[in-house]
Amino acid sequence: MSEPLKNTDFVKVKGLKVKAVIGVFDWEREIEQPLLIDVSMATDISKAGKSDDIKDAINYKEVCDDIAELCQQTKAMLIERLAELIAEHILTKYNTTQVEVSVAKPTAIKEADAVAVQIIRTSVVS
Repeated sequence: MSEPLKNTDFVKVKGLKVKAVIGVFDWEREIEQPLLIDVSMATDISKAGKSDDIKDAINYKEVCDDIAELCQQTKAMLIERLAELIAEHILTKYNTTQVEVSVAKPTAIKEADAVAVQIIRTSVVS
């Protein structure tokens, strides 16, 4: 007998704008630069969909505040490091089994709209 199909739902944040110290050059360590962050969190939203209650959902305002604070406090050199820290934080704090994080630095290369990294991380179930 086959198992019933399981739904996969996502809570997404697109284009979160954060200013933070980021970069490897000395001049970059002295200024804040804009970052654009996208996050997609796999979660079951059926309970929140039925209850219409925020306590049954991932609070995306809280997620955005956490990401902004993490970016500003970390002062990472690489966007790769920042993406890893964001993914780790979200998997640890929120009810999600998988997170996709994209961190873009729009001012990194003059001739490009932005440079970015995108990662997908899954929680380790013990």
